[in-house]
Amino acid sequence: MDLQVNNRVAPPWDDAEALEIVARHRQMPGATLPILHALQERFGYIGRAAIPMVAEALNLSQAEIHGVVAFYDDFREQPPGRHTLRMCRAEACQSMGCNTLVEQAEKRLGVGLGATTADGKVTLEAAYCLGNCACAPAAMLDGELIGRLDSARLDRLLDRLESAS
Repeated sequence: MDLQVNNRVAPPWDDAEALEIVARHRQMPGATLPILHALQERFGYIGRAAIPMVAEALNLSQAEIHGVVAFYDDFREQPPGRHTLRMCRAEACQSMGCNTLVEQAEKRLGVGLGATTADGKVTLEAAYCLGNCACAPAAMLDGELIGRLDSARLDRLLDRLESAS
């Protein structure tokens, strides 16, 4: 199964290529985040092998690197599905009913937030502000911002995802 990242097919995890990415970014100020972002941009997730690799390159502990990966919602430790649906859970979206929409998506997809459907089609993620508060509730599908999401529109999005290859 090919992994889609930013509407392109991402390569499988490759330690040698990951090491090259780490080497290219290690001299940057505050290199931890640029390295992790570059790895995720390339592979779609932060592979398990990245933790000791980045720690060694930056003379940090593996716990420190793992802590950064675990802290930021944008980093994944597992490959995502071919499509990623991020649903905003911030206050503006909560006040406009996002919790009901999240429950609808979870029920329809058969997975909770942070999980990928068994067929690998969809990863459902929480976001804690997509910057679209005036059009709450908001979501993002494969990088495309969606505002004023409602139950019917969510159903249409999920129908489209279920019928996609």
